[in-house]
Amino acid sequence: MDMGYADYGGGPGAEHGGGHAGHDMSGVSVADLTGPSDGTPVMTATLIARQGTVTLASGEQVQGYTLNGRTPGPELVAQQGDLVQVTLRNKDVEGGVTLHWHGIDVPNAEDGVAGVTQDAVPVGGSHVYRFVVPDAGTYWYHSHQVSHKQVRGGLFGTFVVTPAEGPPTTTATDVLAVVHTYDGRRTVNGSTGISRAVMAPGSVSRVRVVNTDSAAARVWVTGSPYRVLAIDGYDLTGGAAVRGKMLLVPAGGRADLEVTVGERGSRVDVGGVAALYVGPRGGRLPARAEPADELDLLTYGRQEADLPVDPQRADRRFDYDIGRRIGFLDGRPGFWWTVNGHQFPDVPMYVVDEGDVVVMTIRNNSGESHPMHLHGHHAVVLSRDGVESTGSRWWVDSLQVEDGESFEIAFVADNPGIWMDHCHNLPHAAEGLVAHLSYNGVSEPFRVGREIGGAHNHPE
Repeated sequence: MDMGYADYGGGPGAEHGGGHAGHDMSGVSVADLTGPSDGTPVMTATLIARQGTVTLASGEQVQGYTLNGRTPGPELVAQQGDLVQVTLRNKDVEGGVTLHWHGIDVPNAEDGVAGVTQDAVPVGGSHVYRFVVPDAGTYWYHSHQVSHKQVRGGLFGTFVVTPAEGPPTTTATDVLAVVHTYDGRRTVNGSTGISRAVMAPGSVSRVRVVNTDSAAARVWVTGSPYRVLAIDGYDLTGGAAVRGKMLLVPAGGRADLEVTVGERGSRVDVGGVAALYVGPRGGRLPARAEPADELDLLTYGRQEADLPVDPQRADRRFDYDIGRRIGFLDGRPGFWWTVNGHQFPDVPMYVVDEGDVVVMTIRNNSGESHPMHLHGHHAVVLSRDGVESTGSRWWVDSLQVEDGESFEIAFVADNPGIWMDHCHNLPHAAEGLVAHLSYNGVSEPFRVGREIGGAHNHPE
């Protein structure tokens, strides 16, 4: 509880001893909540983190970070259910590094957050992550040590999990569209300007948009309509073809788009600065102005699947009210973010028992928009500003909450540990827009600010 005050959401408190439905978590350490220690991994990788001069795919040079000499780092690919083992080695990144598996609901000890789930890996050190990938989808990985600098500087990569063996659900060809801004240069797949994927007209592509920036990406398609197949790794049902509308992808969020390549090719624009062209070799397609209308995922598609949770019978109900006020953060005076009127580190520690059904209301009256990211869990959107979701079930791990908006979301507390729940505009997180989800009975051996081998734990 050193990371905030306890908020039990109307459920049993610490005296309960932990353990909804008989699961006793008392005495369990975050460090014990690991992935499988035995078994042969299906996918292995070694990622070596370095800092210095970075050459982008389009030739420009910036100061930043690489993994295995490149940024974005290597694309990792696994199949749903695979045991994965990734070794992170820190060659020379001052201040230490970690790897967080953004959107993959890994066991808590594998989550890669310095000072919360592990210590930062110092220069010359290494750390091994082992976990089973539970769900197919589009994800990414990035450092969660001084993240507002290291992620911005290029310490990240993509992670695509394909469905478990069975009949293919689509014949579309995968194409990545990784959005990142390096030193003021917005790129797609590491290139300023136009990134290209050669495909014949009439062929179908699954464009996996991954927004690694700290601001939302406004995405639209020229040359053909598109359908939204998935958000944050979860499939949408019954989405119709979209024309003349842009899709807002929050910071940290992902969107899989089905694009049938037009006669002159198709162009996926990201904010009108960088774009992905999918079409015949040498083809060109002029940019089209950003559509005025935004696709509303609250009503997109059809609601076929029943909710696996009953929000009317929630075990815990939490408020996450985002504001701003004058105060001190780490002894520095300023105009800092607040959660429920409190400034970091005196912010809520949302306490649950394993198996709880949780309903959380997120309200934003801070004057700016915030992409909120919950680690270790996916939540379903129930409503926005009191209007119920009527489209396909909209599951998220990264949710854009505009100023003046409120969302009601629900999830099952089915992944024990201590988890960050923070703004993924990473400078905002560094300015105190951070809270935690904590399971009753789980102890915390790590500490923010602690020094290990010359590196201090600073997750944001």
